[in-house]
Formats: sequence, C-alpha cells, structure tokens
Amino acid sequence: MASGKPGRKMRSDGGGFALPIAALMLLPCVRSATAQNSVTIDYLSLAPQHAAPSAALGLLATDTGLRGAQLALADTNTTGKFTGQSFTLRTTVGRDEGAVKQAFADALGHGQRLFVANLPADVLLALADMKAASGAIILDATSRDDRLRGADCRANMLHLLPSRAMLADALMQYLVVKKWTNIMLLTGRDAGDKLYADAIRHAAAKFQISIGADRPWIFNPAAQQADTGHYQVNDEVVRATQGVSYDVLVVADEADNFGDQLAYRTDQPRPIAGTQGLVPSAWSPIMDEYASTQLQLRFRALANRWMTDEDYGAWLAVRAIGEAATRGGSAEAGKMISYMRGADFALSGYKGPEFTFRAWDGQLRQPVLLADSHSVVSISPQPGFLHETNELDSLGPDQPETECHFHP
Repeated sequence: MASGKPGRKMRSDGGGFALPIAALMLLPCVRSATAQNSVTIDYLSLAPQHAAPSAALGLLATDTGLRGAQLALADTNTTGKFTGQSFTLRTTVGRDEGAVKQAFADALGHGQRLFVANLPADVLLALADMKAASGAIILDATSRDDRLRGADCRANMLHLLPSRAMLADALMQYLVVKKWTNIMLLTGRDAGDKLYADAIRHAAAKFQISIGADRPWIFNPAAQQADTGHYQVNDEVVRATQGVSYDVLVVADEADNFGDQLAYRTDQPRPIAGTQGLVPSAWSPIMDEYASTQLQLRFRALANRWMTDEDYGAWLAVRAIGEAATRGGSAEAGKMISYMRGADFALSGYKGPEFTFRAWDGQLRQPVLLADSHSVVSISPQPGFLHETNELDSLGPDQPETECHFHP
C-alpha cells in the first residue's frame, strides 16, 4: 500500500532501446534469422476522425501511434541482428470498427497471436472476447480507461500507457509535496472529461486533498472565435472560478475544448494543472533525462514531428514483444506471452526504473511525467510515497484495491 510519509527515494536506472554490448556478447549469435526466429506483429487501428482544431496550433497528426510502433520495430530489429531474430509489423487501419474486427478475426484464423492495438475501449473488449482470441495477446497501446484495468479487464490484454487513475495519483502526489492541498476542479462536457474528473476525485480523496469547488464548464468554445471573443472568454472564466478559495485549478478537458483558455483569466492568480497547464503524462516532447534525447531524436527523424503519448505507448508495445523474444530466447508466441507476464520480464523506457507488468491487471508499471509546455517539472512517484514491494505501485489501484478479476 502507498504511504504519504516521507522516506527513502525510489531507485532510478537509465533506459535504452538496445542491449548493452556486454550483454549482447552473452546472447547466441546467428548469422541470419530463420523462419522459426521471425516474429510478425499485427498493428490494428481505426482511421483517424479528428475534429477541426480551434486554432492552427491545434492541428493533429494522423499517424499517432503508428509512428511509435514503426520506430520500435527498427529498434527491435537492430537488436535482432545480434540474436538472429527478425521482426515484421503488419498494419491494418480500419475504416470502421467492423473492418478492424474482421481483420483481427482473419489474422487469428491464420495463426497470428501478437497484436498491438490503437483502439477505443469498446472495440478492444470486442476483440478480446472473441473465442479464437483466448490464446492471443492484445497490447493496448493507447487507451487510458480505468475500466479496462478494473471490472472490464481481460486475461489476454496488457496495457502500456498509464491509466487515468495513475495520472491523477501522480498529480496529487506532487500537490501533496508542494502542500497545495486545496483544489478546484473544472470539468468539460465530453465523456473522457468526466472519466478524468472521476479519477481526480478518487485521487484527491486517496491523498487527502480537499476539492473546494467542483464545477462544470458550460461555455461554448466556439465563442472565442467571434470578434472580441477573448472578452467573452475572459468574463466566462472569471465567473467559473470566482467565489472560492483554492491553491490549484485542476482541469478535466481531454478534448482540449477550453483548458488552454484558462491561464491568466481566472478570478484569482492560481496555477493550472490536469489536462492543461502542469500535465501528468506518459511522455513529453521536452523530456531529456535518462538518455531520452536519443529516443526523441530518432522519432523526430522518422516522423518529422515530436512523439506523443500514443506514439510512446505503441513504441513500448512493440518493444515489449521484442524484449520478450530476445530475453526469453524464443520467437514462439505462446512462450513470448508467458515471458511478458512473468517475473523475469523488464522493459527500459527512458524514464528511469525498468518497467514490468502488474500481474493483477496487466498494467505496465512506469513513472509518470509532470510537465508543462516548456519543462519537465517533476516525475512521480514522488520521493516519500513508499510501497511494500514496488514504489511504482503507489500510482493507480494497488493489488488489494483492484476490481480486476480476469475473465477467461
């Protein structure tokens, strides 16, 4: 269980994509990969359907996730040259959910068992519940839904990105360290906003942080584009934040409808955190510790843009498969799946300690970055938040708290 009392720091180690040279010398050298040492990974996603951004700076990439998987494939094949293993990424971008489900069923029918998915929660569950998928593994690269790690968990699914609960816990730990223990919560209209707000409420109670005001955001974001729209936004933000005393304004706006409009406009001068401002996240384009600049530059060269959380999750997913093949010494899918779930599996992710999967819900343990647009402010777990076995388990539901009871 997590503790709020100060204590020893979490041990941190560096991370990298390839095995050290000394370690590679211990691996069996094979001149070329045989069919038995070839691994095919199926990447499944839906065609992007991004809404028009509210400003030019909001333009979104259409290949998020996929580019991370492609970089991981190149990284993994670099190691594979030393181990006599080769890796192939087979990509399906479905026009709709039906196309993705059909592609998944067809792949299962041909014996495929290794899948990386960039899909919504409902689609992931539909795939995992197919009868033929019982012996496969779906590496959920991009979802943050807590229910997939809780009541709707599946034994044939692993999760690479931090859940909303982990993100919220990471932020609340930092607020406790700063003694900013009275917050205001402002929540948008979208379903994701409400789920994020629920995670914040749970984390606030867990770390004994008071929510002085809990309010919905009801202003129409399109109004800011009208002539003198900034006056309307100013007035609305003042009305939404007045009449309450708080240390930090925590925002739940996953759709980016209003959160970026809050800074400098609140009734009281207060820091902003959550989905905007100081943001807890799996990755950040400005992360440069633990040799992460290597990963940043390789991704930039490949994609001509900066890495997103979704790219990072897909990179981790493909790397997890590669690590299982390399360290487990087998390209056979069943053995790789067992190795990923086993106690010997560990994955470096350029954030310090090695990552492992939680046995009770399939979640990848990892630190959470706390960053704004210019700097990494901190990394959680915060010093002093201890755990009986692994300090990374102070983020998100611990084993005694889990609602996950794996469905067959």
